[in-house]
Amino acid sequence: MERTTLDLWVGIFVVAGLGALIVLALKVGNLGTYNVSETYQLQAYFSNIGGLKAKAAIKSSGVLVGRVTDITLDTERFEAKVTMSIDKRYQFPKDTFANILTSGLLGEQYIGLIPGGDEEVFKGGDVVKKTQSAVVLEDLIGKFLYGAATDKK
Repeated sequence: MERTTLDLWVGIFVVAGLGALIVLALKVGNLGTYNVSETYQLQAYFSNIGGLKAKAAIKSSGVLVGRVTDITLDTERFEAKVTMSIDKRYQFPKDTFANILTSGLLGEQYIGLIPGGDEEVFKGGDVVKKTQSAVVLEDLIGKFLYGAATDKK
């Protein structure tokens, strides 16, 4: 092969490798291409969101159904207000549970939706009434150690 042809192929592989690294970085950082034009907004209130962040996944039965769009502190209730953007293809009953879960032992946190059996479904702007806050590992360890100390007395 000529030197220019070899340089061309090396350049193509370098550009392809850099492109693959960029795609991998976007997927790992939850900045992937979840751009569904038709969504509806839901709000949920949690007493503790742990490490939940904006753009975190919202899953139901392991399927990605939306993303967290905003997290603020409601100054009237003094709870975290989480705004979620749900794909319109997925309609959830009004008695759906929203839990903050962790993928793996120390992995990223996401919202898991567990549908109920109500006939009426959420509409844009509704509030999810049934929520469960994040389980904080440090709190669990503290409760275990405190409980073990009081049992010995």
